[in-house]
Amino acid sequence: MDNQLTARVAAFMSERDRFARSLGVELLELQPGRCRAGMTLDPDMVNGLGLPHGAAIFALADFAFAAACNSYGEAAVALSMDIHFLASPAPGSRLEAQAEEVRSSRKTGLYRMAVIDAQGELVAEAHGMAYRKGTRFLET
Repeated sequence: MDNQLTARVAAFMSERDRFARSLGVELLELQPGRCRAGMTLDPDMVNGLGLPHGAAIFALADFAFAAACNSYGEAAVALSMDIHFLASPAPGSRLEAQAEEVRSSRKTGLYRMAVIDAQGELVAEAHGMAYRKGTRFLET
């Protein structure tokens, strides 16, 4: 895969995902089948107990998943995703999600995501199954 296509996919994902942008999610690195994304937990991203809301952490993992499975320029959507929350970072913490393709076929792809804090502690682990729609979203 050429680096130019990967760069175009990265720009597309960063610009078009308005929800992720509203949360401050940044695409840090994109390679075929892999992504690193980051986000700082805003003070408003807490639940009733004052802990980081699981939805914010999930959204970061989901964005990394989406970028990784769309990194080939072919439209892919989530079939399923599960997450396990392992630690509760403090509000204001910087988090990074790393998504990696585990297995891929013509129609599906399995991805593993890890969300870590600035000290490298594992905050959450997730798995996602993507469905490849068979259409391209960028001109080649």
